Amino acid sequence: MLKRFQKIPGASSFTKQTDLPVLLPYQANSSGHPVDLRFSRWLTSSSPWLMIVLFLFVSLYPIVVMAQSKFTIEDAFYTLWRWLPFVVGSGFVMNLLISFFTMLIGTTTGIMLGLGQISLLSPVRKISWFTTQLFRNSPWLVLLFIVMLTFPFEIEIGERIISIPDWMKAVFGLSLPIMANISEVVRGAVQSVPTGQWEASESLAFSRTQTIWKIILPQCFKRMIPPWMNWYAILTMATPLVSLLGVEEIVTLSRQAMEAEDNHPELLIPFFGFALFLFFIYCYPIARWTLKLEERYSVKL
Repeated sequence: MLKRFQKIPGASSFTKQTDLPVLLPYQANSSGHPVDLRFSRWLTSSSPWLMIVLFLFVSLYPIVVMAQSKFTIEDAFYTLWRWLPFVVGSGFVMNLLISFFTMLIGTTTGIMLGLGQISLLSPVRKISWFTTQLFRNSPWLVLLFIVMLTFPFEIEIGERIISIPDWMKAVFGLSLPIMANISEVVRGAVQSVPTGQWEASESLAFSRTQTIWKIILPQCFKRMIPPWMNWYAILTMATPLVSLLGVEEIVTLSRQAMEAEDNHPELLIPFFGFALFLFFIYCYPIARWTLKLEERYSVKL
């Protein structure tokens, strides 16, 4: 007979009625927990009329304000046009570069941290859980400040000095919360696999490593894609936070361009409205694609 306190995946023991383990009903989530996709759902569920109203407001408000100034709306948009290669080529491209490297580092470390949460070794499991909860529930801006202020500007190895640019330190700072959230995505995806898969692999004398890499993770890959893309969209829209730390991205360069043009207040909406437009046209297709992939790869019972 099985021991009373022996734990079996997917089984629970009800000591008041019986000492035998009772198999719990299988609950499948389409792509991790629904919370993982709430950003994409909110972005795609916005009414088109709301977007039209916001666009009209952004378009008409500068006209009313500029009517009281010698700096006309034509001057403001002409100024934006002249600074466009600088704002987009050196600014928005830097936002995308930061998002790519952050997602690469965060995904790699997040997978290892997520697998650590399901480890059979208690110290590894506890440390991985604590690290995940620590960085998952910490403000992103606070993490950025800590990394930017603690990381050195350069590293000296022998006679060679390697400089660390600000944007790379921003990548390290943003990688911490992304790592923690990807860790939860991996853990949730692994635990969503039916326990029969684990039992079948054990009956075939597979080791735990072989079971995870050859049986469990291939089934989790499709389930992890939608929440992974959702977090990439969130990360991309969070990259302007690094402007508070002096990193030269689209917001920082927009401010520099407006300062070079005598800081006319009429330039605020054209420049920052254009930045908002760039982020929207980049992230909205990702949100739509995320929901389509969730529907396609959902578990159908």
